[in-house]
Amino acid sequence: MAKKKVYLTATLPDGVVKTIGPTAIDFTHYWRVVAVLANGRTEVFWGHAKSLREATGKKTALAEAAAQRGWASHSFDVVELVRTTRAES
Repeated sequence: MAKKKVYLTATLPDGVVKTIGPTAIDFTHYWRVVAVLANGRTEVFWGHAKSLREATGKKTALAEAAAQRGWASHSFDVVELVRTTRAES
């Protein structure tokens, strides 16, 4: 029998809400990097992970990425995903 598909919602500290789905994959956490480039522009990188450990593991590569790409600064957030049976508005 196929797994039931659900929606996963992440609410970030700055109030941004991201909904993923429908999906049958057991993601538990959402991560986001907001990078401020040398020219003042920003870039956002994000993803989801199957564990807190996997999500926080992304942070280890950030210092190297910032140096390679010349970021002026960056922030990293990890939040738990909330499961719902339908998309939240």
